[in-house]
Amino acid sequence: MRHLLLLIFLLSVAINWASAQTDSLVFKNKNLLIGEIKSMDRGVIIIETDYSDSDFKAEWEEIVKIQSRTNFLITLVDGRRFNGKIRSVSESEVKITFYDPESLIRLKKKQISKDSEGSESIIVPIYDIVYLNALDEGFWSRLSANIDFGWSLTRANNLRTVNLRSGLGYLADRWKFGSSFNGLRSTQDETEPVRRADGNISYVYFLQKDYFLIYDLTYLSNTEQLIASRVGNKIGIGKYVVRTNKSYFGFQAGVNLNNEQFLDDSPGKRSGESFLGAEVSLYDIGDLKLLSNLTTYPSLTEKGRFRADFKLDIKYEFLSDFYINLGTTVNFDNQPVESATTLDYIIQTTVGWSL
Repeated sequence: MRHLLLLIFLLSVAINWASAQTDSLVFKNKNLLIGEIKSMDRGVIIIETDYSDSDFKAEWEEIVKIQSRTNFLITLVDGRRFNGKIRSVSESEVKITFYDPESLIRLKKKQISKDSEGSESIIVPIYDIVYLNALDEGFWSRLSANIDFGWSLTRANNLRTVNLRSGLGYLADRWKFGSSFNGLRSTQDETEPVRRADGNISYVYFLQKDYFLIYDLTYLSNTEQLIASRVGNKIGIGKYVVRTNKSYFGFQAGVNLNNEQFLDDSPGKRSGESFLGAEVSLYDIGDLKLLSNLTTYPSLTEKGRFRADFKLDIKYEFLSDFYINLGTTVNFDNQPVESATTLDYIIQTTVGWSL
C-alpha cells in the first residue's frame, strides 16, 4: 500500500511538471523554445525551462508565434486589460480568450484552472501586447524589488560618502503599489555632515483607456535647503499617452497637501499646491534603460511660490539581475526659508540588484 501511494504521488508530480512545460515560442529564425512562460514586460519575455539553471530572456519583437495554456494578466498598447489565455492564429496575430466581469462574479467561488476557457475572445496583432504576467505564479511573480549601494572614501579631509537606493512594488490585476527610498550621508573632517533622504509610497488604480487614479505619500529631508522634513500627500489622475514594448510616456495632475519642518528656527508651515507631472521611460536601447520624471508644484495658498522635482536614472545591466545605475535628483523651490538655497541636487553612481 505504501509503495502504491508513493507511485501515485510520483505520477502526479510528473503530470504537473509535464503540464507546466507546455508553453512554446517560435522565433523569427524558426527556433522553437518550450517551457513555462512567466512574464513579459518592457519588450522582454521570460520563460522557464527544465534544462536550464536560470530563466531564458528574449526580445518580444523576435517572436512570431506563441502557444500557452496559462492564464495571464494581459495589457495591450491601447490600455485594455484582460485575464485569460493567449495563442497565435498566424505569424502576426494572436487570439486572447478572456473572462468578462459577469462570468468572473459567477465563478468567484471557483478557482480558474489552466484548462478552463474564457467566455469571450478577440484577435489582435502580437506586438500590440505590452505586458504579460502568469496569474498562477502567485504572490512572488507580482512582486518587484531593487536595492542599490554606493560608497566612496577620499584621503583628503577623510571624506566619506554612502549612498543607498531601494524600491519595492506589487502589481495586481487592477492596481499597483510602489515604494522607494533614496538616502545619502557625507562626512568630512572639520565640516558639518551632509544628509539627504527622499522616499515615497504610492497606490495606483487602473481605469479604462490607460487612465489611472493615484495617491502618493512623499518625503524629503536635506541639509542644503534646511528641510528637516517635507511630507506631501498627492491625489490625482493620470494617463499613459504612449505605451509600447520600447518606451512609455505618461502624465498626471492633481492636488498636494504640503507639510514642512525646518532645521533652523523657522516655523513649520502647511500649504496647498496643485501638481503636474510627466514621466518617460526608454528600455529598447541595448543594455541601457532610461527613466526620467518631472513634477511641478504651483502653490495654491502661497502667492508666487513654485516648486519642481526632477529625477533621471540611467541603468546598465551587466549581469542577470545586476546593474550599474547613474542617477540624479534635483529639487527646486523659488521661496525657500531664509539662509537656504533655492536648488539642491544629487548625482549618484551605484551598483544594484533587482528582483
